[in-house]
Amino acid sequence: MSPRLRAVAHLRLRLSDDLSIGPGKARLLEAIAETGSIAAAGRRLKMSYKRAWSLVEEMNRAFAEPLVTSARGGSSGGGASLTATGRQVAAGYRRVEERAEAAVAEEISALRSLLAPTGTPQEGSRNEK
Repeated sequence: MSPRLRAVAHLRLRLSDDLSIGPGKARLLEAIAETGSIAAAGRRLKMSYKRAWSLVEEMNRAFAEPLVTSARGGSSGGGASLTATGRQVAAGYRRVEERAEAAVAEEISALRSLLAPTGTPQEGSRNEK
């Protein structure tokens, strides 16, 4: 298995009827922490500012305390940062992700061993001419 290929590709945690957190929201929180900006985090993730802002607002509304605080731009430049709750949520998601990957790694490996070699069409496949 290549180092970039992970056992669990996309883990989505449904925390309530109104909120799920998956790799995209976790990456957004981490990017905001690293860049200090919702706009810069969105650019880094190839996401529009409107989409990034919308996801932040969705998460902020769902939790008892906001995950991200922000200040408007202007001459001082504005910015955004994770609150203690935001840092807890981002780190908690990554811990759950790591534990899930460890729990299923053996089964994923067994399933991958059944795959055809890359680029080798199998009998009855759509790639047959």
